[in-house]
Parts: sequence; structure tokens; C-alpha cells
Amino acid sequence: MIVVTGATGNVGRPLVQALAAAGEQVTAVSRNVSATAVPEGVRPHQADLADPESLRPVLDGADALFLHDTGPNAYQLNPRDILDVAKSAGVGRVVLLSSQGVETRPESESHGGRMRAIEDAVRESGVEWTILRPGGFNSNAFAWAEPIRTQRTVFAPFGDVGLPTVDPDDIAEVAATALREKGHAGQSYVLTGPELNTPRAQAEALGAALGEPIRFVELTREEARAKLLQFIPEPVVDTTLAVLGEPKPEEQRISPDVEKVLGRAPRPFGEWAERNAAAFR
Repeated sequence: MIVVTGATGNVGRPLVQALAAAGEQVTAVSRNVSATAVPEGVRPHQADLADPESLRPVLDGADALFLHDTGPNAYQLNPRDILDVAKSAGVGRVVLLSSQGVETRPESESHGGRMRAIEDAVRESGVEWTILRPGGFNSNAFAWAEPIRTQRTVFAPFGDVGLPTVDPDDIAEVAATALREKGHAGQSYVLTGPELNTPRAQAEALGAALGEPIRFVELTREEARAKLLQFIPEPVVDTTLAVLGEPKPEEQRISPDVEKVLGRAPRPFGEWAERNAAAFR
């Protein structure tokens, strides 16, 4: 059995679907998961990673664990307690969703500090591990859904700075492969898309998917920071703006790891936009 935490998120949801389609027994874990939110045959389980003991009922007898540590809740986690529970339950393989910023932003509290500590806990857990380090997600564009629906406008900073954002479905497929197949133990994979995407170009791609033009309005750094602080902790906001505005060469490098694991090129942003166009109509 494979246990997927963060099962209702942008990576967890397609991961659960991919594992179920492959015939795996899957338990989908989230604070708000329900039977209607998962494919038929998948077992839902409500739990909070901040309370590792809440995972014990589903980890007993599990073979592998997908651990999703990114996002605001990462600050509330005690990863060593989670991994102790997993190991005592017999879990032999852990795939961790981390961030490229662990390597590219070591000075950052949210990435070089907190996420590095979680990676270290996984490496020292005594079980087989694989670490996934994506850069920016294509699904971050969902933040533009409301202004696109109501104003056909995207508001974003750094309109002409490109990053190789990655499709969450590609992350999910890499995770599914690492959870199910041998040969990935001890590996850290940097996951990116196939090309550099600027916010302005992403707005154009969304307009093409919708069949009508999208206006782009460039925010100042200060305007963007004020918006992000409404729902993201300050250390994460500052690192995010640094990556978006002044990316390091490694953050603009197109990684070969998606193709190395899956045997195909990663999906471009335009394909993601077409697949998710309904969210912006």
C-alpha cells in the first residue's frame, strides 16, 4: 500500500489518480479529504501532519509514503516524528516533495533552513528515500483565475523574467515512478518544465486556451509583496519574490530529470493552460 499525504493538492491529487490507475492500493491523506474527493477504490483518511500519531492508523502495513512538506504548514511539522512513526509502522520507502530552493536559496529561512532540515530528516530516517525538488509550479497561475474570469486581466510582477515552471502532473508522475519502481533510492531530482516562461507569456498562453486575449498589468515588487503577504508567511514571500525577480542561473536552468525518469520531455505551460482552461472561464 502507498500512503499519499497532501492528497488533495496540486501534486497529491494527480499522484493519487496515477497510482490508482496503475492498480496500487492507495490511502489518500489530507486534513479535509473525503470519499467523494478520491478515485473509486482509494481509501481517504483525515489527518494532520502536525500530529504524526494521526498517521499511524494508515501507515501500519504501508510499503511507501509520499511526504508533502512544502507550503505554509511546513513550519508546523516535526519531520523526525513523522518518519519515526512511518518507520515503526514498516514503511520502507519515502518520496519527499521538497523545493529547488533548498540548493539555490540556502540563506532563506523557509528553504535553506526549514526545508533543508526536513530533507536531512528523510535522509537520516533509515528508510529508502527519494527527494523531488521542483521549481515554480504552472499551477501557481491559479492565483490569476479570479481577475481573468472577471476582468480578463493578469496582475503580476517581473513580467519579462522567465523561469522553467513545471506541470504538477509531471511532478506527480515522477513521484509515482519513484514510489513504485526500484532504481530511485538515494536520488534527488530537480524538476522543471521544458522552457523558460515569463508571466507575460503565461498570460498569452492562457488567453490562447480561452480563445480571447488576456491583458497583462505589471505590478511593482511592493504591490506584489503586499498581495502575497495576505496568504503566505513573510519568509516565503521574500524568497518567492527574489526567485521571481532575480533568479539565479540554476533557477533558470532546464533540468533533464523529468525526461530521465519518465522517458519523455516535460509538458509545456501551454498544455497545462489548455487542460485547466475551465478554471479561468
